[in-house]
Amino acid sequence: QVQLVESGGGLVQAGGSLRLSCAASARTFRNAAMGWFRQAPGKKRKFVAAVSSTGTTTTYDDSVKGRFTISRDNAKITVYLQMNSLVPEDTAVYYCAAGRIMSASPLTYDYWGQGTQVTVSS
Repeated sequence: QVQLVESGGGLVQAGGSLRLSCAASARTFRNAAMGWFRQAPGKKRKFVAAVSSTGTTTTYDDSVKGRFTISRDNAKITVYLQMNSLVPEDTAVYYCAAGRIMSASPLTYDYWGQGTQVTVSS
């Protein structure tokens, strides 16, 4: 069964950094676009960042531009989200996803991880 497993979440003070990882279990993910989404309590899941299958193209939500960086290592079948200058509003469960195209819409992603909690204290 295809799996995506996130790690790297935790509690950090405002201004700090975290690096999330998402490891895929199938080689087919080397050809998949990968995205990160987040969901705060009581809110809808929102797009954060996405990267193309080759890693050459990325896109970000305006709220994280200049602070977050998405990257991938296809040899390890792993996607990363480097998060800097964190603010309390970044507190959420972060999910990685694999899909057919690089997109901000969750509807284009077919596989999802279980999520990892990120909490930013003020």
